[in-house]
Amino acid sequence: MTVDESVRRITVNDSRINIVFNADDGLKAPLEQSEEKSLTSNHNESAADIFSEMGEMIGLDKVKDLIYEIYSLIQINKYRSEEGLKNSKQVYHMIFKGNPGTGKTTVARIISKMLNKMGVLSKGHLIEVERADLVGEYIGHTALKTRDLVKKAMGGILFIDEAYSLARGGEKDFGKEAIDTLVKVMEDKSDDLIIILAGYPIEMDDFLQINTGLPSRFPIQINFDDYSTDELMLIALKMASEKDYTFTNDAADKLKYIIQEEKDLRIHFSNARYVRNVIEKAIRHQAVRLMKRREKMTRQNLMEITMRDITSNLTESKKVEGIYTV
Repeated sequence: MTVDESVRRITVNDSRINIVFNADDGLKAPLEQSEEKSLTSNHNESAADIFSEMGEMIGLDKVKDLIYEIYSLIQINKYRSEEGLKNSKQVYHMIFKGNPGTGKTTVARIISKMLNKMGVLSKGHLIEVERADLVGEYIGHTALKTRDLVKKAMGGILFIDEAYSLARGGEKDFGKEAIDTLVKVMEDKSDDLIIILAGYPIEMDDFLQINTGLPSRFPIQINFDDYSTDELMLIALKMASEKDYTFTNDAADKLKYIIQEEKDLRIHFSNARYVRNVIEKAIRHQAVRLMKRREKMTRQNLMEITMRDITSNLTESKKVEGIYTV
């Protein structure tokens, strides 16, 4: 089945992607909005499945629009080729800027699968690495490690998290060797490999200024904004629902309060990752609470997360004045 056959119509309205699928495609159940998914490509997924997964992600409207732009360009270029028209070569290396938990790894995985489905990448897998995976301990070791990882990533995406750390440590640091090796790879093996550099926004801006040749080699730069409190609540409800848990009204109010408090106090707020940690902690607290009650277990109380189950690092260290106690 071609991309055209599986996605009958895609339009962008009000910064959102609206997708109409063929009736027999069979949409997947919503996927958890976190960064702990399998990073390998599922070749049985149709383009409809991939766009459905992206559509299920909360927020990220600008990111979704850009992915749609890439999809549209590739598809139009196919039509142009069929008509004998020239196509300009596109470079898809990317910079992802954003705090933790904003969906960077998940979006990279979706992009890798989409580009594989459209014939841009031969495998569509994603290799996620950080400084320690690239930088060696002696001269020449870094280039060897970096080339080995590039070899594993060929046909897919090499995703380098906290990429700015490669530029730290001064002139004698081997991180610079990793950067030089990657730049060489991008020139020699650009047809079947995409490199994505990711990290905090300010640090990534500083990193790109250190090496003036980098910005031109990464023409696609995406800002992953922090989620709003309301978006994080939707993510929390989705995460809980997928685990067969529900929140009482008081619990939901408390969760919203501590999310907002955490957002206000943290420079690098961890967004969906923070929400996931709070929910997992609440599930553990609920289990202890139910065991202590020694009452008959019902479906409702096995599913229900109450206000007492929800805590955060902030509310554990102090009582929230006049509102919540832990």
